[in-house]
Amino acid sequence: MIMITNTFQDLTLSRLGFGAMRLPMMETDPSKIDEEQVFRMVDYALEHGINYFDTAFPYHAGYSEIVLGKALARHPRESFYLATKYPGHQISDSYDPAAIFEEQLKKCGVDYFDFYLLHNVYENSVQTYMDERWGMLEYFVKQKELGRIRHLGFSSHAHPETLEKFLDYCGDRIEFCQIQLNYLDWTLQEAKKKYELLTERGVPVWVMEPLRGGRLANLSEEEKAVLRELRPEESCIDWAFRFLQGLPNVKMILSGMSAYEQMVQNVETFRTSKPLNEEEMNALMDLAEGMKNAIPCTACRYCCAGCPMQLDIPKLIAAYNDLHFATNLMTVMNLDVLPEDKKASACIGCRKCTKVCPQNIDIPEVMKGLVAEVAKHPTWKDMSEQRAKEAEEIRKSWKA
Repeated sequence: MIMITNTFQDLTLSRLGFGAMRLPMMETDPSKIDEEQVFRMVDYALEHGINYFDTAFPYHAGYSEIVLGKALARHPRESFYLATKYPGHQISDSYDPAAIFEEQLKKCGVDYFDFYLLHNVYENSVQTYMDERWGMLEYFVKQKELGRIRHLGFSSHAHPETLEKFLDYCGDRIEFCQIQLNYLDWTLQEAKKKYELLTERGVPVWVMEPLRGGRLANLSEEEKAVLRELRPEESCIDWAFRFLQGLPNVKMILSGMSAYEQMVQNVETFRTSKPLNEEEMNALMDLAEGMKNAIPCTACRYCCAGCPMQLDIPKLIAAYNDLHFATNLMTVMNLDVLPEDKKASACIGCRKCTKVCPQNIDIPEVMKGLVAEVAKHPTWKDMSEQRAKEAEEIRKSWKA
């Protein structure tokens, strides 16, 4: 068996899909996508049974659609399913549905999209998506009737109540819904309630953030030991995917793979279905409860677009989480070398970031927390000076 599959309507979908939000970047120029590696990853994916590829208009500042389209164009059109999304959550007068849709087709180099989603329907965007003056849903339903969209859905980080409201609005015009779902968010972000709501409504579930932005791929040694006792042969990444394999209404699991090696590893995991038993599920839920002290950022970067100080908020939150656990030399160094106007202390508390955060994180408060956390630790300069002193002592002892 190359890849386990699911049935969606009359289609056979690989249970693992390639998400293109975190594509590999060039080592020589971290601002550019490593196209050669993306091509290798796409080739490997198709050779090993992955047939679903997911991108979006804003990913990689618009370049994700272009690069993924170029990589897929080297293969027969009928060999893959391509999905992208309309950025209604970023609506402005320049975001005309027709203009954006035509641009996306051109960027991806296709005549139609197999799957098309209204992007990021949540508390601060749901009214825009339902606003008749924009006519978003109606326009894309029309494109489906014309055969330019094969299947129409939406992605959402909304609370269950908002999700239900939008489902009521869409009715049977929506065929699937993509939500953030992993064992940590099963309770933390009410993913269980969302999954059950969608299942009751007969709406198939697509999963994003199965590894919680990489957090579930980097467990502590103590956390790994808990899982190793039950499944010695499986990694923490395997556990995250096995959890999802046990949910029958999950039809697609998207992984934002950013390296060829990740692709190979994930394909190997999805050669088989090994859902968790009751004992394993209970152990995983207990583990998740102990992990909830961290700020639940997934590095989606929605917060960065409107920040007047142009702070790299996900990077700063990641640093906060890191320092919150323990002193980390590299984290301290990376924070110290930031310009003063790019440090957490530069946050002016305007709250534009909080309004668009899918995780409902109080970002200005986190920035204050990071400033306080940094103050507890020695600066990179202090640590360097201390290490220099220690090195000099070693040299003296050698000479003696």
